[in-house]
Amino acid sequence: MGLQFQNDEFRGLLNAGTHWSFDPFSQERVDIVSMREPLLIHEKLDLIVKSEALKEHALVLDLQDHERALVWIENRFSQILPPGQYVYWTDQKEVRVEIIDTREVRFDHVDLKIIARSNMANRLLDVCSVERDRLGVLFIDGRYVDTLTPGLYAFWLGQSEAFVAETDMRETMVDVSGQDIMTADKVTLRINAAVTYKVIDAHKAVTQTDDVRQALYRETQLVLRAVLGTRELDVFLTDKDALAKDIEDSVRRRATELGLEIASVGIRDVILPGEMKDLMNKVTEARKAAEANLIARREETAAIRSQVNAAKLLEENPVLMRMRELEVLEKIASKNKLNIVLGEKGLADRVVNLL
Repeated sequence: MGLQFQNDEFRGLLNAGTHWSFDPFSQERVDIVSMREPLLIHEKLDLIVKSEALKEHALVLDLQDHERALVWIENRFSQILPPGQYVYWTDQKEVRVEIIDTREVRFDHVDLKIIARSNMANRLLDVCSVERDRLGVLFIDGRYVDTLTPGLYAFWLGQSEAFVAETDMRETMVDVSGQDIMTADKVTLRINAAVTYKVIDAHKAVTQTDDVRQALYRETQLVLRAVLGTRELDVFLTDKDALAKDIEDSVRRRATELGLEIASVGIRDVILPGEMKDLMNKVTEARKAAEANLIARREETAAIRSQVNAAKLLEENPVLMRMRELEVLEKIASKNKLNIVLGEKGLADRVVNLL
């Protein structure tokens, strides 16, 4: 296609072929452009567009400040156009254009993945991705707008400020370790605890505090000191489960305000001071020794009681006594050798009678 100019003023288009003109003062010029390149680029493009000579051969775009254009050539995405004037030849290739209003800051399109990979996307779009097992909290100009599920999202640059805060929705553990806490009876303990939680309200989790994990850590610290400080050492050591439940109930109330759900709170380790540990070991040793002594006395008493009962039974039943004697002699006779020493007169007769 030929673009005809006279005195730098656009005069019209010249189709393929030979054209003659009378130009004694060399005031005319013709710029030849290839229509195989759909986009027409020319320094006098505004004059060419105003002449309306392109109506039958090209698609003319005049994008305002709040408009962007998505261009497909031969049903393949070509580029994103910023504000300005554009001309696409339509005689050689199929050109399709979508005009987008960027006052709607969030850009959603069925071909977003393809569009986001184009050359102009980095200049015109803010593209972000919400990863698996996460949620994104969308703020536009500082105001909460929506909670985004995992996927690819894009926002137009230059209109409003869009910000996406990602939150991990998986179950997470916070270690609250090395806490030196004094009990009600003035014993200092070192406590290691663990809190397992997950985010159930992403909006609260990113707006109630700057760091939800750190906030939960601090809250658990305070609860440990408040609960353990009202208990004596013996009560704490004998009923740690009740203490953990009180801690969990207190932490759970605060966690709900932060958009969290507490799965469990547990005390992992209790570390006593060195001298207190030795003292506790001595107390435990003394207690176990007393228990062992008591058990021995009980067993001894039971054995004596059994012997007394057996003696009474033998005394009241001569036949049973005789059977007992025979059992004793049977045990003696079962040996390889039996020696009987008789020293009293008449004892031999009684032994013979027994045998």
